Amino acid sequence: MCNHTPKCPPADAPDANAAHPASSCYEQGWTLLCNGVLLFEDTGEIRPDLTIIPPRRAHYANAGQVAA
Repeated sequence: MCNHTPKCPPADAPDANAAHPASSCYEQGWTLLCNGVLLFEDTGEIRPDLTIIPPRRAHYANAGQVAA
């Protein structure tokens, strides 16, 4: 699927998100990588084998609290 040199990482590699974008729709918030991974702007993704990777959001202990 990938014609880049060096080859992009496969979809099951730890660095799969480093592959080159093949197509994207910024209005809908997704990018298809050349290795078949579908990335979403909320950091979630769908792999070619239909494995769903949930969004990776930072968790802050004091989020939303106002200092007194």
